[in-house]
Parts: sequence; structure tokens; C-alpha cells
Amino acid sequence: MNEKTNEIDDLSVTNNGDSEKVLSTVVSTIFAFTQKYPNAVIVAIGSTEVRTRLYRMGISKHLKEIKLYFAVFGLTELGEWERFITGKNYEAFFVTKKENI
Repeated sequence: MNEKTNEIDDLSVTNNGDSEKVLSTVVSTIFAFTQKYPNAVIVAIGSTEVRTRLYRMGISKHLKEIKLYFAVFGLTELGEWERFITGKNYEAFFVTKKENI
């Protein structure tokens, strides 16, 4: 939220240390959404390279648990989707429930 304009601003940086809480909320939302829409494909890309890197780090940190329920893919700089590889840079990500692949 931009405090000056009171508008949503996906580029604002708060540095309030809540990134783990935000990512946890995203994961909870993905679980709830795919319960209702089991064939959904969820795509994520950061509004900046730094945020995309933060998503990659979060996925990498919890990949073992994520892979129990979801297939995770990364978009390479060549524009190709591949199974997510820890430590590799990606432009975007998508997940889908495992039974959908």
C-alpha cells in the first residue's frame, strides 16, 4: 500500500520482516483454491527480479513438502517450462496438483 496515495502498490517495500508470513498465506490460498478448482494451474511471477528470487528461495526451502501435493515448474530464460530445480534462476513459476500431470 502506498501510504501517500492510499493505493495498492506492488512495488512498495516495507522491510517489516513479514515475507515468510506472506508466503505462508500464499501457500494456504493455493491449497484452498486447488481444493475448489483441482485442475487449476497457478502461475506466480514477482513484480521485480528480487521478488521473483524471493519466490524461488521460498519454493526451494519448502520443495520437499510442496512436492507431496504439487508439481512445480519454472520458466527458463529461454521461455521453456521445466520441472523446478533448486538453485536455478527462473522468470516465473507454476504449480498444479500432482494428479493433474
